Amino acid sequence: MSKKSRRPRNQTMQFTVKESTTLLPFLLEVMPKRGRNSVKSILRRGQVSVDDHIETKYNYELYEGQTISILKNKAAVKEGALIGLSILYEDADIIVVNKEAGLLTIATKKEKHRTAHHQLMLYVRKEDPRNRVFIVHRLDKDTSGVMMFAKNEQAKRKLQSNWGENVKERSYLALVEGKFEKQEGFFTSWLNETKTHRMYSSFTKEDGQFAKTHYKFIQANERFSLVEVNLETGRKNQIRVHMQDLGHPVVGDKKYGAKTNELRRLGLHAQTLSFIHPTTGETQTFESPAPTLFWSKSANKA
Repeated sequence: MSKKSRRPRNQTMQFTVKESTTLLPFLLEVMPKRGRNSVKSILRRGQVSVDDHIETKYNYELYEGQTISILKNKAAVKEGALIGLSILYEDADIIVVNKEAGLLTIATKKEKHRTAHHQLMLYVRKEDPRNRVFIVHRLDKDTSGVMMFAKNEQAKRKLQSNWGENVKERSYLALVEGKFEKQEGFFTSWLNETKTHRMYSSFTKEDGQFAKTHYKFIQANERFSLVEVNLETGRKNQIRVHMQDLGHPVVGDKKYGAKTNELRRLGLHAQTLSFIHPTTGETQTFESPAPTLFWSKSANKA
C-alpha cells in the first residue's frame, strides 16, 4: 500500500502512496505503533497533508504517487508549532508566510484555533506575551500560497491605508476548466454579494465594488488551462468570479460553476507578493512555487 520515501530530521514524516486506498487505513499502516483513536486525533488536529493541502477526512481517497506528510506529534503539541504554514520572512513589523490549502486565515464560528492567524499569535507570544499579529489581507481556506501579516498596528494601518499603491504585484496561478483561447487580457466588473455570501458580477457602472483582473495564458490541454492572474483590485472571491464570467471556472470551485475537482482542492495558488515595506520603504518580493499538479494537469501530452 505504501512506501516510506524519507524521514527528515525535522518535524515531518513523509510517505509515498503505492496503491489506491483511503487516508485512515493508510495512516494506520504507516504508523503501526499508534492506535486508531490516536491516528484520528492526528487527523483532527490538521497534522496530515496530502500533496499540498491539509486533509482531515478519514475516508479521503488516495491514489498512487501521492505524498503524505505527517507532522510529528511531539512537534504538533509543542507551543507555537505551525501546522499548514511556514514562515518565509519575519522582522519587527511583518511576517510573510506560505499557507497550505485547507487552512483558514482567520477564525470562524466553527473553527477558532486551527487558523493561520491564531497559530502566528501563539508563535509571536512565545517571545513576549504582549506581542500580537494583525490581519492585512486574506486568502480563501482552499487557496494556497504567499500571504502577509503585520506585527504592530502602525504597520497594519500603513499597509492597508494605501494597499493599492503599497502592493506592487499580487499574482496567482489558476488551474481552470476548458482550453483558454486568449493569450492575455483583462476583465472588469462591479462585484456584489448575495445574502448567502455568494459574489457575482454586475456590468452596470458603480453597481457594487469595482474589480479588475489581468490574466495571461501559460499552457493548456483540451480539459484544463493554467493561467497567471494579476489583481489590480483585491475584492472578495474576485478571481473565482471573473474566471467563471470568462467561461473557465477554477477547478474544484463548485460554488462558482466548476464541474470538475481533479485536484480535490481549489485550483488557485498565490505565487507572488511584492510590496513596499511599511517601515523601510524598500520593495520586497516573495514567491511560492505552485503545486506540481497545477502544471501536470494542464500539460499538453500530445
